[in-house]
Amino acid sequence: MNRPLPLLLVTGLAFGCNFPFAKLAAEAGINPALWAAVICLGAGLIVLAAASLFEASPAVPGMARYAATSGMISNVIPLVLTFAAIPHIGSGLVAILVATSPVTTALLSMLLKVRPPGLFGLLGIAVGLAGAVIIIAARHAGFEGGESRWLFLAALIPVFLGTGNVYRSMAWPRGAAPMRLGAVINLAAVPPLVLIALLWGGVSLSPLFSVPWLVAAQLAASTVMYLTFFRLQAVGGPTYLSQIGYVAAAVGVGVGVAFLGERYPPLVWAGIAVVATGIALTTWAQVLAARR
Repeated sequence: MNRPLPLLLVTGLAFGCNFPFAKLAAEAGINPALWAAVICLGAGLIVLAAASLFEASPAVPGMARYAATSGMISNVIPLVLTFAAIPHIGSGLVAILVATSPVTTALLSMLLKVRPPGLFGLLGIAVGLAGAVIIIAARHAGFEGGESRWLFLAALIPVFLGTGNVYRSMAWPRGAAPMRLGAVINLAAVPPLVLIALLWGGVSLSPLFSVPWLVAAQLAASTVMYLTFFRLQAVGGPTYLSQIGYVAAAVGVGVGVAFLGERYPPLVWAGIAVVATGIALTTWAQVLAARR
């Protein structure tokens, strides 16, 4: 599967499951950094096995440095911020904040000239951002001081995601295959995440064993995401890849409403419709670019 739109939808849907699953993990008492480490370890091992079976993916020079840097920027910092913020401001709102990552990705892509978006791509990103701003404004009303601090920290997530999106395209090791890269980046993120977990309340495995179904569901979603994530990066480029945040936001909000008791005012749903329009415009931009 090498078409950008199906890859975008599959990756975004799997990515969106992270937010409600993380809320359930927090309610089960699982250390957020440990939860992130479990995701990276499990998905990394499964994707590595898939790469050995289905992909001609030899090790290439510079892969270890690339994996360590990308793992820290794209996995460790955003995952810890995400899973720490969700208990305070909700899974849906964190998902929506993640959806603003196309803006930082587009700005960095243009600044560094790494597959920068065209006019319609920029228009789609702007429309998507407008939708995200509508949603954030509607949800921010009534937040207390402590929640506002977590909102600020969560707002840093798209900054790191955008930086990681551009770095991966800019520094992609020559000859490296997508699945192998996805595996080693995830595995490189595990040691720092375990260290953070040790410093942040300790590593207790008993909460994990209390919700085996949740661990299995999270690993399944993460594996699907990382099997398609780097293929999408190679096919669509960093800015188009970043649109998975828009899809994930819709999934996070929908699951939060359907299963976790989260409620949103009508303005939030209007914002989601605007976000969907932004995705349509950026997809159209990809089609036009492919034809040219």
